Amino acid sequence: MTSPAPERTGGDLLVDLLRRYDVDTVFGIVSVHNLPLVEAVDRDLRFVPVRHEASAVNAADGYARARDGLGCALTSTGTGAGNAAGSLVESLSAGTSVLHVTGQVDTPYLGSGRGFIHETKDQLGMLRAVSKHAVTVPDVASAGAVLQEAAEQALAAPGGPASVEWPIDLQYAVPVGLPAPATPAPAAPVDPVKVAEVVSLLRGSERPAIWAGGGVARAGASLRRLVELTGAALFTSNSGRGAVPEDHELCVGNYATTPGGRSLLADADLLLSVGTHFRSNETGDYGLVVPTTHVQVDLDPAALGRVFPASVGVVADANAFLGAVVDALVAADVAPRAAWSERVRVTRASVREAQRAGLGEHAAFADALRKVLPRDAVVARDVTIASSSWGNRLLEMYDARGNVFPRGGGIGQGLGMAIGAAITRPDRPSVGIVGDGGLAVHLGELTTLAQERPWLVLLVFNDGGYGVLRNMQESLGSPRSGVDLLAPDYATLCRSMGLAHLRIADPGAVAATLEQAVALGGPVVVEVDLAAYPPMPRPFTPPVHVPGAPS
Repeated sequence: MTSPAPERTGGDLLVDLLRRYDVDTVFGIVSVHNLPLVEAVDRDLRFVPVRHEASAVNAADGYARARDGLGCALTSTGTGAGNAAGSLVESLSAGTSVLHVTGQVDTPYLGSGRGFIHETKDQLGMLRAVSKHAVTVPDVASAGAVLQEAAEQALAAPGGPASVEWPIDLQYAVPVGLPAPATPAPAAPVDPVKVAEVVSLLRGSERPAIWAGGGVARAGASLRRLVELTGAALFTSNSGRGAVPEDHELCVGNYATTPGGRSLLADADLLLSVGTHFRSNETGDYGLVVPTTHVQVDLDPAALGRVFPASVGVVADANAFLGAVVDALVAADVAPRAAWSERVRVTRASVREAQRAGLGEHAAFADALRKVLPRDAVVARDVTIASSSWGNRLLEMYDARGNVFPRGGGIGQGLGMAIGAAITRPDRPSVGIVGDGGLAVHLGELTTLAQERPWLVLLVFNDGGYGVLRNMQESLGSPRSGVDLLAPDYATLCRSMGLAHLRIADPGAVAATLEQAVALGGPVVVEVDLAAYPPMPRPFTPPVHVPGAPS
């Protein structure tokens, strides 16, 4: 006699939704206030038990970026949801499609203020402040519609995190099925008048430049064709890297604030910017000189002219608009500007050589990684000297989905992002670049790495603290304050949890050690001992303005 099938719970409903969006892995921490969700995911999909709720969102964020799709994180209510808030800020800043499902207390006690376990004041208000979309499941009949709408909101351009708080009594109840997905609204037609105006400007330009931000991630083919048709200099923000492979001869890259980049941009007679925020650290605190003729394309009307005046503003999807411009240019038989293109190529080479001179032996890491990694490998970077110097510039990106880093600038998020991204690529290596200070924020996730065993090479640059801020204090003649930290013995730590550990202490070991690390085919921590490794000829300091400091 067969046992009757168990009754469905809200967890089964969540699994149905995730399968609809091809999500096979969920990151989170189990709790009395999300148990039915975790049990269903663990039974039917893959549940990755991270060690902190912030890492659950970071890992879902990295997973979503590497797949160019939806990621999912599960947290508990109250403190658990609060722990996730900082990482939701990162997802919101980056426009990453993350579905964050958090528990909530039983509906009879919701908002009662009785101090019910895990209860917090106005959790939904907190989630609204750090999410693109946030909502409470009000009853059993509405759960499917709430989840469906949240997923659609997270994925709708521009993307962002959608948070759903789900009372525990409603999670256990037998749910109604999912509604049909909403029929996508037809894409807004590209304005032919704007296309004609931009094409006319491009045809009349002798020295065109393009600045590509994160909004070009899905427009790489059109962007590359536009660059080649016009001979334009292609600058990128950090977020726009990889949409056009960075070994392209006209890709100057994330070098706009270098002397060579500034000179080239100042001499351009037209700037076409697409999907970029023009962040302060990538524009010299908005001090770059850009051409008077500035065409700005963005989905957000409020972005137009917000940083640099836009002589022509276009509200449009980047891929659709660039595709229409390319078609019109092809029909017009536009020839690239040979002399300008040659200057772009020279500048592209010169800014990299200048950076190499400032990096000294540290340039070896970018060179060695590119030799051992496939072109589409994920390179997830925390905020640390290695990332902020060569990782965000000299280390070439060839695929926008492999360019994973905290766009909001917060430290400690890199390892969670790297784990989430690496899980999407089980058949090839991924790399995480972190500092010892940032790693310490979520050191417990090393146990997640050891337990889940993705093919991840984790480079830990160990300088005993916050090297970026240490350099900044020293450059200003200030005493060291709060920057020196105790670091663990990584060899012993890794051995205690069965993680492979390798060490680099001199430039001659970089290439062979990274080759060995990748060849292991699983998780490995590669510690770079910066006390023994030669320092950079020019210590890296962050590109931030300090009031009263000498310029």
